[in-house]
Amino acid sequence: MITPVRLRAVLAALLLVSASVLGHVTRPTVHIADQHEKVELETLFPKAFGDWRLDPNLPVSIVSPDVEAMLKSLYAQTLSRTYVGPSGERIMLSIAYGGDQSDATRAHRPDVCYPAQGFDILSAEYTSIDVGGAQLPVRHMLAKLGQRYEPVTFWFIVGERVAVSGQQQKFAQLSYGLRGLIPDGMLVRVSSINPDADAGYRDQARFIADMRAAMPHPSRVRVFGSSLAG
Repeated sequence: MITPVRLRAVLAALLLVSASVLGHVTRPTVHIADQHEKVELETLFPKAFGDWRLDPNLPVSIVSPDVEAMLKSLYAQTLSRTYVGPSGERIMLSIAYGGDQSDATRAHRPDVCYPAQGFDILSAEYTSIDVGGAQLPVRHMLAKLGQRYEPVTFWFIVGERVAVSGQQQKFAQLSYGLRGLIPDGMLVRVSSINPDADAGYRDQARFIADMRAAMPHPSRVRVFGSSLAG
């Protein structure tokens, strides 16, 4: 007997296969990135907002030089910053943006990249956080390397859609493709060094909500998707 959960999974898989076949027939040719003002990560993300200030002395670095070079070859732009909060808490922000949301860029998810750098993933879950009264879907992941515990919150934007899981990314890509569009893609990763994962996630949620509140509407669309731009 097929349960409702299994039925939904089968239908989703069939939809993806059908979309993939149609995608080959109607291969997309128009880049969404060419239809909008060019993305500049340095100006898209504010250097100061709310009670948060940029700490220029602590750049973010969790990947080896060879992996960093590979990421830069896949993404058009990357951005790494560390912010300091009102109580001295530090939040690391890492962004990767590509004009073509391809299978290659999807492969470099934090839950793939961190283990490749020697981190152990102690826990991972899909959840959501409150951003100005709306719920932002995210992935929480607790990574450990030696005595370093790093809670991580991340999500992806495909075109103007939030996508957290790999399946959601692929579905969004195919949905745009059926309209002849090639979506751009952005990975937003927020993390901190904190052995208390719950406290780390709370700090990150506050940071993300404050950042969104400080952004103008066009920037919110880029970073949080059109449905959560407000």
